[in-house]
Amino acid sequence: MERWKINLGVLWFGTFFVMSGMTMIIPFLPLFLQQDLGVTDESAIGAWGGAIFAANFVTSFLFQPIWGRVADRIGRKVMLLRSGFGMGLITILMGFATEPWHLLVLRLLNGVISGYNPAAIALMSATAPKARMGFAMGTLQSGITAGTILGPLIGGLFADAFGFRPIFYITGGLLFLASILSWILIKENFDREKAAAQPATSMAEDVRKLLRDKRLAALLGTTFAFQFALLCPVAFIPLYIQRLHESMANIAFWSGFVGSVTAFSNMIFAPLLGRLSDRTGPAPVLFITLIGAALMFVPQAFAGSVGELLFYRFLLGSFLGGIAPALNTLIRSYTPDGMVSRVFGYNTSALALGNMCGPIVGGAVFGLVDINGLFLVSAGVLLAAAIWIRAVVPGAELRRKERRRNPGG
Repeated sequence: MERWKINLGVLWFGTFFVMSGMTMIIPFLPLFLQQDLGVTDESAIGAWGGAIFAANFVTSFLFQPIWGRVADRIGRKVMLLRSGFGMGLITILMGFATEPWHLLVLRLLNGVISGYNPAAIALMSATAPKARMGFAMGTLQSGITAGTILGPLIGGLFADAFGFRPIFYITGGLLFLASILSWILIKENFDREKAAAQPATSMAEDVRKLLRDKRLAALLGTTFAFQFALLCPVAFIPLYIQRLHESMANIAFWSGFVGSVTAFSNMIFAPLLGRLSDRTGPAPVLFITLIGAALMFVPQAFAGSVGELLFYRFLLGSFLGGIAPALNTLIRSYTPDGMVSRVFGYNTSALALGNMCGPIVGGAVFGLVDINGLFLVSAGVLLAAAIWIRAVVPGAELRRKERRRNPGG
């Protein structure tokens, strides 16, 4: 088997284990605070739960560009191992928490040490053939999405079977397993002498350089917009489901199902749309999937039943599956070789910022526009991103560039 395919297979399982491990605690976090950490007041549970959940994104937003700079100097595989083993240890320590602030501090540290996924994306972008880049990025995205889908489900099942604290030990073990597989099987041809010879630049200089390139600025802005739009209405979907069918039992189950169906179709379509971008170029795929995702948010605002909402959310996921792989392929294409990990680090920061701002803005404007309006806000944000991409990343330009590099591809 070709080396890049071996790397892709290992990184798929690695990202799956990382994402499933990181999302396993979501279903039982409020119960863990209540039953194991002694937080009994519902408002305090909500406050601690929100802070603990967001803490990881805050520090991840700040530190990902730093780790990207280090990766450009010493290699991406080292960053995989640093992040995987580090998160494994921190997650195991979460199982020993006795106060809510212990969990908060550890989640902050987890965000500091995180970075497996951006390192995996950067490594894959450096080893996959240009003509197969879309497929590689789509397949890698499907591993991330599969872990995101199954993590909460596995966490809920394990919590019922073993209790809460063992989940942290199991999660840490999965992260160690992902790191060991990466250590043994991943191969990277990284020239440290060449990297060290690159002129040293400050983070401020890197940011100015990125912003001067209108294409990279648009791509990072689209990463933020994509995540913002996805999370803006998500906290209020259970209320929407309850409104659509006031007598419906198992609201929590249907709420989880509505969220999962989007991720499930995302997982299916990401590799398929990645293959399509290898044939047509990633820029047209990105533009079309942004438009399609924007349009799929609109009918959700006017759904008449949970069945309709499920159908529209499935279609939404099918378009979302093409956005991240096309974004990553385009980012790699426009990034100088010596800055790949740094730029993907900034891209991860943009994603983390979307994770933070989406729910915050959604909560702030919910009282003004209701959830129907939030769906339309998400549609507008993605439509604006599509227009921005269309203006600065012409679809034919990148395809011609790739053909010149790979006449036989």
